[in-house]
Amino acid sequence: MELIKDGKRLDGRGFNELRDIKIEVGVLNRAIGSAYVEWGRNKVMAAVYGPREMHPKFLRDPTKAVLRCIYNMAPFSVEDRKRPGPDRRSVEISKISSEALSHVVMLERYPNSAIDVYVEILQADAGTRCVGLTAASVALADAGIPMKDMVASCASGKVNGEIVLDLMKEEDNYGDCDLPLAVIPRRKEVVLLQMDGKLTQDEFKKAYEVAIDGSMQVYEIQKNALLKSVNEVKIGE
Repeated sequence: MELIKDGKRLDGRGFNELRDIKIEVGVLNRAIGSAYVEWGRNKVMAAVYGPREMHPKFLRDPTKAVLRCIYNMAPFSVEDRKRPGPDRRSVEISKISSEALSHVVMLERYPNSAIDVYVEILQADAGTRCVGLTAASVALADAGIPMKDMVASCASGKVNGEIVLDLMKEEDNYGDCDLPLAVIPRRKEVVLLQMDGKLTQDEFKKAYEVAIDGSMQVYEIQKNALLKSVNEVKIGE
């Protein structure tokens, strides 16, 4: 399938352009912290509950809190209705998201506790694990839970022989490779790196650098959304 024509992608973007990203903070009153992200045609909600008592008790850690990220795709999030409930993919993304976020949250401050982060994919259009991590990080910051930094995430990939940033659905489905990545921006520490497809060593190096650059752009959008939220609260007061 021809995904690049006259140096442009199907949606008119250049090779190193992100899709449009909009982040809203504090969208749920019942959650401790929350965020809503529109990223291209993706629509994702994240909510944080805790720190709270850990159940079941045998899973408690006397040295730190346990962060549990629960990633779920709504049945109506894709064109072909998805079967409700967790599947193999959602369990895998929940696990890697929990591990990535655990690198930035100061879990040692809350022994024997649980911090639960729920990520709900309302509409999917490729890159949902990156969008979910983006929303989860902002929701944790909105909750006021101590963090060393946020996690910023973006994917790159290979499409019609070209390395491109932030794959959309058609590129993800018919492209040659997908490389989702998440980073702690201040340290430039990578906390998630996966690859689906094949790249040469040089292609991998370029795709890696492109994904890092994209993640840093996402980080600025995350920070601006949080600053806007704080300023709106001050004006409201």
